[in-house]
Amino acid sequence: MFTRPLTGIAALLAMAAPAVSAQVWAKAATAATPDNDPRSVTLLSTGWRFDFGEHSGAEHPDFNDANWDKIDVPHSWNRVGYYLKPARATANRPETVNKAQGIGWYRLSFDADAALAGKRTWLEFDAASRIASIWLNGQFLGEHKGGYSRFRLDATKALKPGAANILAVRVDNSKPAPGSSTADVLPLTGDFFVPGGLYRPVRLVSTQDVHFDMMDHGGSGIRATTRSIDAGIATIDVAASLRSEIGQARGLRMETRLLDAEGRVAARHVQALSFKAGSSQSSASLQLPAAHLWQGTDDPYLYHLSTRLLDPKGRTLDSVDQPFGIRKMQFDANRGFLLNGKPYRLRGVGYHQDREDKGWAITPADVEQDVATMREMGVNSIRLTHYQHGQTIHDLADRYGLVLWDEIPLVSAWTLGEAKEATPGLIENARQQLTELIRQNQNHASVASWGIANEVDFGNSLPAFLTSFKGAPPDPLALLKELDATAKTLDPSRPTALATCCEGRLFSKGVEVPITAPEADLGGANRYFGWYYGKPEEVGPSLDALHAQRPDQALAVTEYGAGGATTIHTDNVLGGPVDSRGRAQPEEYESYVHEKNWAELAGRPYFWATWLWVGFDFASTVRSEGDAQDINTKGLVSFDHKLRKDAYYFYKANWSREPVVHITGRRYVDRAYGVTDVRVYSNAPSTQLLLNGTSLGARTDCDGHVCVWQNVRLAAGTNVLTARGSISGTAVTDRVEWRLSPDVARAVRIDSGALVAAKGVAGIYGSDNFFDGGRAGSIVEQADFGKPAKPVSIAGTSESAVVATYREGDFHYRIPLEDGRYRVKLTFVEPSAAGKPRRFSVLANDRIAIGNIDLGKASSSARTAVERNVAVSVAGGMLDLHFKPIVGDAIVSAIEVIR
Repeated sequence: MFTRPLTGIAALLAMAAPAVSAQVWAKAATAATPDNDPRSVTLLSTGWRFDFGEHSGAEHPDFNDANWDKIDVPHSWNRVGYYLKPARATANRPETVNKAQGIGWYRLSFDADAALAGKRTWLEFDAASRIASIWLNGQFLGEHKGGYSRFRLDATKALKPGAANILAVRVDNSKPAPGSSTADVLPLTGDFFVPGGLYRPVRLVSTQDVHFDMMDHGGSGIRATTRSIDAGIATIDVAASLRSEIGQARGLRMETRLLDAEGRVAARHVQALSFKAGSSQSSASLQLPAAHLWQGTDDPYLYHLSTRLLDPKGRTLDSVDQPFGIRKMQFDANRGFLLNGKPYRLRGVGYHQDREDKGWAITPADVEQDVATMREMGVNSIRLTHYQHGQTIHDLADRYGLVLWDEIPLVSAWTLGEAKEATPGLIENARQQLTELIRQNQNHASVASWGIANEVDFGNSLPAFLTSFKGAPPDPLALLKELDATAKTLDPSRPTALATCCEGRLFSKGVEVPITAPEADLGGANRYFGWYYGKPEEVGPSLDALHAQRPDQALAVTEYGAGGATTIHTDNVLGGPVDSRGRAQPEEYESYVHEKNWAELAGRPYFWATWLWVGFDFASTVRSEGDAQDINTKGLVSFDHKLRKDAYYFYKANWSREPVVHITGRRYVDRAYGVTDVRVYSNAPSTQLLLNGTSLGARTDCDGHVCVWQNVRLAAGTNVLTARGSISGTAVTDRVEWRLSPDVARAVRIDSGALVAAKGVAGIYGSDNFFDGGRAGSIVEQADFGKPAKPVSIAGTSESAVVATYREGDFHYRIPLEDGRYRVKLTFVEPSAAGKPRRFSVLANDRIAIGNIDLGKASSSARTAVERNVAVSVAGGMLDLHFKPIVGDAIVSAIEVIR
């Protein structure tokens, strides 16, 4: 039903994930263990009953819940997002998905220890999404609005020590709408799903009548700040919130100690205390000579801060123990991020907390595995998006030296319906969630900034999931000013930050966006060049212009990237337009965008940080894209947090100190062309590639750690590619197998204008490839958020899906072929009845194969296929097909070349 009560240091360790090694904690615990046990913690994890739906009277102890599900906490009733081709039997599937939002009830019968009599008792919830109402033994204890932060309720009067107790919790994750129960609870919307449930641990905590404030917005009641580091001497200010439940507290002492990693006392302060009933404040200052600084991933050294309340006889009334790192963080508009006075480039990922099989009900082991995956890639920073994350990730970041951006769930919208201003309730909820974020995390060395909003600058350029709004959009500036001031009051030692989407982008006429970045200390730009707009290499110049707008504000790149479906592939990332909101999202294109984006970002030292989007695929019900439903596929690792995409290894080769040799395209096994480029991510000084045991040569010091072997000719059957490199004496080898079917070996079929080849009826087509010049186009109307693409029917052909795309202009196809005679079939489709006159010729190796074709006369109407067959001779290993305009643009929709 529940674990045995934990006391003293053990209790405090149970309330947070390990932040230092077990050996160090043991030494610190030995040094800090009080002479009695002022607190106990009981984890309420098993024996719960749950049912989705409203239940009148479920708060009463005698309510019959026998038919409810038996569950353990953490728990969520939602299971969202699935791949169209599940990787394994336990993966989400349409029949196992649960996207229900509304009311869920939890009930727990538990026996309370008789030793709790005479103690103060508190129910502690690490999170409940998104509104929680709590009753104990039929007594209403309170309500909490906000699905991400820890909160506590005083259960002293309602608890029955030494007897059975009934805990009832009503949780509501209803979708916000005007007049709904969640209309004033952030987030109101967003490109992520908000599950419901008690998805983080629940505990019963006891204290003495005099204690550090348990109602300090879910925090410890202790706030420690490094005031200065001067000539190696660190000055640390400690503020404590105290409370007496029984009247005036006299003759007390507060002892504050800083213990080093070996458990030795490095600094100590003791002061006398006397205060009246209720709340009081106390402060201390510690000076530490020759301070050992927290130096990020290079040396994440942690002290142990121990704060105790002692009675006149020296007995411990309460104690709070926590890891503490001493460091100085600065943000310079030109030099970037400085850690302890030295430039320290932050590079990392955005991170969502859900998993395919668990949703948000993850364990500390899950989080530690995620951190290990990110650290293996070379990450030294994480943007915790788009809400407050749990203590586990914060403690692990302290432990491993990862710098964090924390933020509240003010995402995209702060009003509902046609409202122009945020309601007082919404403003209060935003302040509350920001206060909880800061009070619960400000003692973490890893936390660098407080994010007050994400993408509230859409203006009237609203994406599809926000387009229900009509008229002029509401102004976010008043709310941002309020939150910035709140954060500075709560924690003057850290800067505020916000992430913008839209300033400086080129929009169509009539689009206006608010300038929000000046409302926070630090700027963050979410910019998807090469994905939603523009070319990937344009991200650098665009951000230079943004930096020039505010040369005195430190700027970070808070999101960039692209979707990547591991079951969808392309032969040429430039073959056609990517469908950023639909299905054509090949894994290779994701890698291409990251390669190009990072080449721009890496060379600009003024960024104080860069976070790619995103570490892991995550649930989002506004998405029908790639090879998934209700999943944002921009992760470098799959939704089950197991499969690493190719782009993951690109960053590992660039960021990590570990040796990396990785052949890309390993999941594109059945190839569409017999000649292909081979790309290898390698940080080896020299990398060799072998095909079926034969060396294809070596590449040295590859630009961006991307090594390329062009025009590698595969054989029919199985082809084994092996890449080898040696880094600092460590040999690294990678191996993949690709197959070439007999049909592909004898024919080349090109789906012109397609990034992802359509499935052919008469044979296997590859995506557009071997072209030089021209522009890709499509008759198909592309997808949008949640709206599928609209296929078309082309008359005169059985290959409508193939010939619906095209290449037009003045262009060549230079197809590598063995010498000999070939039959070439070309398919042409005029895409629009309103098209301009179009006449052109097709030359094969500079000889006219088809002369002066008038497509308007050759077809009875637009969107009707016209086929032409010609015989050609190939000498010198290349067929050059030149589509040469006479009037208007030349065009082709499909090419088939057969020996």
